[in-house]
Amino acid sequence: MKKVFINVLFVTSFLNAETIYRVPIEGTIDLGLPPFIERALNEAKAKNATAVVFDINTFGGRVDAATQIKDAILSSEVTTVAYINRRAISAGALISLSCEKIYMTSGGLIGAATAVDMSGKKGSEKVISFMREEMASTAEKRGRNKKIARGMVDEELNFTKLFIEDDSVTVNDIEGRKDGKLISLTTDQAIKYKIADGRAETIEALFDSLGYENAILIESSVNWSEKIVRFLTNPVVASLLTTFGFLGILFELQSPGWGIPGFVGLTCLILSLSASYIAQLATMSDMIFMFSGLALILLEMLVIPGFGIVGLGGLGFLLYGFYLLLLPEVPVGEEVLNQAMDGFLIGLLGAFVGAVFLIKIMIRSEFWNQLTAPSTQKKEQGYSNTQGWETLIGETAVADTDLHPSGWVNVKEKRIFVVSEGGFIEKGKEVTILSVDGNRVLVRELIK
Repeated sequence: MKKVFINVLFVTSFLNAETIYRVPIEGTIDLGLPPFIERALNEAKAKNATAVVFDINTFGGRVDAATQIKDAILSSEVTTVAYINRRAISAGALISLSCEKIYMTSGGLIGAATAVDMSGKKGSEKVISFMREEMASTAEKRGRNKKIARGMVDEELNFTKLFIEDDSVTVNDIEGRKDGKLISLTTDQAIKYKIADGRAETIEALFDSLGYENAILIESSVNWSEKIVRFLTNPVVASLLTTFGFLGILFELQSPGWGIPGFVGLTCLILSLSASYIAQLATMSDMIFMFSGLALILLEMLVIPGFGIVGLGGLGFLLYGFYLLLLPEVPVGEEVLNQAMDGFLIGLLGAFVGAVFLIKIMIRSEFWNQLTAPSTQKKEQGYSNTQGWETLIGETAVADTDLHPSGWVNVKEKRIFVVSEGGFIEKGKEVTILSVDGNRVLVRELIK
């Protein structure tokens, strides 16, 4: 009986134990990270967790990704703790300030959150102003000093006194209080000026400080789908997907019907768009432009003969949608717009040049010869500039593919490549062979 009582007591204490989630934020903060943070917070809420501890060690990353994470943390109903395990620089500082409590290891650092462009230069006043007030409002929400938060972003600010917990404090040990210097705080400084709540050398020491000595620790990690999103939104991978997408579409425009290049190009574009939408890089308006463009191009290629206004309009929508994908969902200056346009033009030029080289390589390959002219005669076999199809003039054939205006027909158990006299002819329609000029076979739809 005593043993049963002990077991029941053990199970009861286990069920009533506090649960703490540990969520790592390491390396570069990219657009694949916010979905992981949101999932971890939702899971912690669903499991009635006591707190979520963000184990932070980062030099920063994308501002738009950091603002998404900040919004998720501020709206969380679970207690959030930032454990700065060495450093929280730039975007990492914004994430840390959004948490209810901040603890740091010895030798830790927080700050230097000014916005920079892709070349590492300081952003425009519009961008700096956005980031400065984003940091200030987040600090205000958590009861931390707004002047210090602003000084982490804008080096033109300066001060000598701060009001902390209704007391006036003279500041003489922060280099960033001077004009021309950004604020970065060591662990001691962050605790002194109430940016951090305390010091903890290990995660166990942090739990002791928070009063969670007997808490159950649950480690959160990126799952396979989030890994895929982070992989696909990696700048290098995303640019490759875009390039191959354009290559596939451009190559498909050079050939009749719909084949492997179009399928590969469409797949690359869908992967890029899907990952961008999940990571909130692509907005709904971007998606509308992109899918409208794809729909118009497919309509032109599969339904409407030739390549005219509809196809050009679709290409225009598609290109504009890709340009919008290069712009972050935060205020940007003129230099970011110029960089986005430069990147867009370079990608487009690269795709076009790649398509030209790919076509030249393809048409010289044995595979291409077998695909387009499987019975081509070689010179040593007795060269002839005709396939001997002159005897088929006047015969009736059946379209094996759509003809717009070229395609394949079946006639007398032969499958030959033809050109329509009158434009588009649907698959399955009967045609009459009008003439044969070398290897060029001209047909007309048979009207009954």
